Amino acid sequence: MTKTEGTIRLTTAQAVIRWLANQYIEIDDQQMRVCGGGFGIFGHGNVTCLGEALNSVQEELPLYRGQNEQSMGFAAAGYTKQWFRQRFMFCTASAGPGTANLLTAAGLAHANRLPMLLLCGDTFMTRLPDPVLQQMENFYDPTFGVNDAFKPVTRYWDRITHPAQVIQSLPNALATMLDPADCGPAFIGLPQDVQGWAYDYPEKFFEKKVHRIRRQSPDVAEIADAVAALKEAARPMIIAGGGVQYSRAVEELTTFAETYNIPVVETIAGRANMLATHPLNIGPIGVTGSDSANAIAEKADVILAVGTRLQDFTTGSWTAFDKDAQIISVNAARHDAGKHMSLPVVGDAKLSLTALTEALDYTAPQSWVDFAKTERSKWDAYVAENVKPGNRPNSYAQAIGVVNDLCAPRDRIVAAAGGLPAEVTANWRTLDVGTVDVEFGFSCMGYEIAGAWGARIAQTQQEPEQDTITFCGDGSYMMLNSDIYSSVLSRKKLIVLVLDNGGFAVINKLQNNTGNESFNNLLEDCPTIPEPFGVDFVAHAASMGAQAEKVTNPSELGDAFKRAKASDKTYVIAMDVDPYEGWTTEGHAWWEVGTPTVTESERVRKAHEDWEASRNKQRRGV
Repeated sequence: MTKTEGTIRLTTAQAVIRWLANQYIEIDDQQMRVCGGGFGIFGHGNVTCLGEALNSVQEELPLYRGQNEQSMGFAAAGYTKQWFRQRFMFCTASAGPGTANLLTAAGLAHANRLPMLLLCGDTFMTRLPDPVLQQMENFYDPTFGVNDAFKPVTRYWDRITHPAQVIQSLPNALATMLDPADCGPAFIGLPQDVQGWAYDYPEKFFEKKVHRIRRQSPDVAEIADAVAALKEAARPMIIAGGGVQYSRAVEELTTFAETYNIPVVETIAGRANMLATHPLNIGPIGVTGSDSANAIAEKADVILAVGTRLQDFTTGSWTAFDKDAQIISVNAARHDAGKHMSLPVVGDAKLSLTALTEALDYTAPQSWVDFAKTERSKWDAYVAENVKPGNRPNSYAQAIGVVNDLCAPRDRIVAAAGGLPAEVTANWRTLDVGTVDVEFGFSCMGYEIAGAWGARIAQTQQEPEQDTITFCGDGSYMMLNSDIYSSVLSRKKLIVLVLDNGGFAVINKLQNNTGNESFNNLLEDCPTIPEPFGVDFVAHAASMGAQAEKVTNPSELGDAFKRAKASDKTYVIAMDVDPYEGWTTEGHAWWEVGTPTVTESERVRKAHEDWEASRNKQRRGV
């Protein structure tokens, strides 16, 4: 093939990386690369070609060496959350099990609507050497493989079968990742032979391009419908979700609430939309929420839901609200805006709140606002007592209170699956906006340390003087801890609080609450473990290069946390907490879980009846 003028001859892999390095985003009038780099583990499926291409752009797209592909994906999620979805990281994995390990991370990004680019090895397009190492042969469809498993958990999926295809595929993938409505992970399968095939690409394809996040204006008629409904409200309430922060609409949310004197509650993803001290912040809502937020949700007649997908932990499996309450859902995604017979306002949260503020002539009844504030005052008193050291055996809440009192306002707080998301959501008193990441969209154990590492990489690009602090249970630590080592190697300091309750204690609690006997959750309740013993988390963390110590109570935890803050190195602090008596007992809404309708256990039967007793409050909708 003769090279034509205005083209450049590159391999497929080189073209992918060169194009990615020339894509920029405009944030606060500054231009920076939209891709902050990547996480990679090389294998035969990506080292020879994609690895060669990445080696030439180490400054433009730094590659962080991962320890586990799943945790790489979690780190990429933590990174983009810190950047409010304005920037993302790629993950590259080899063909076969390396790529398969990314499936859970893709699910997390999909559930949380997070941009992440997956550049994964694939089997040979020619099929000449088949079956190759790590290939999953499909007996009826030779085109079908492990990479096809990503189709349900990605927003964009492609397999490159010819070098020219990247000219269309890469812009489409990026457009998906930057679209507020369709945002999510993008997957590009790169067959091992195609990665090395060459093509004469147009030079124009690699010119610098600056992208901006699209802001969709709301429909005028939908704004009018929302205004009409709000004007009739006797007991209005705002639910502020994670989309408020992604839209950078915190100021507009606050202005709207203050202008019309409307109480605000926060979802798990929306924690840190407002400071804890704001008089209209009535607390977190739902299953892991507050008595105050749930009290007003039960009575509200018009609910303005902004930037939330109304997950079951927010809605109490749709029992948290009056069945006749009118929901107005402001969301960039049409799929979310119309849930449960809501009045939809499909549009950007910032623009939609501005339009509502300009159009509405209304003030909420003071008696309603006073009721909400009184409920919040009662909840604040409960939390103050709940986090107090010495009020009961060591607890998650006490540890949260210690850190809350000693951390800096802009420090990043990370938590994920298990009991800690509920405890952080209920007990954390927000010191500054946008500082809390509780991963409960996919509720992934193992996100805590990996996600914090990714957040720390982003944080050092924004506020390097601040700390990233992650709360981690012993179960999650055991599931995925290797990014302690990653953080030490990359000099991205973390403060890791390992709170050890002897197993999967929150699921043991659910097991007991549904009438079941403790079984296979706490180490002491596993019949296949003859002699249970705890892990020496200090020795383990120290073996990965971190500074580490164990404390026996919250007072010692405070002293250790000060040492961790003063250190320039990843610091792990372990403390035992009680698996039975340490839980936050207030603030919970009903949650639908499957309980046995037939059982020989009287306790299980009674628990089933008690659980089902709340079903009559469940809102019917689509």
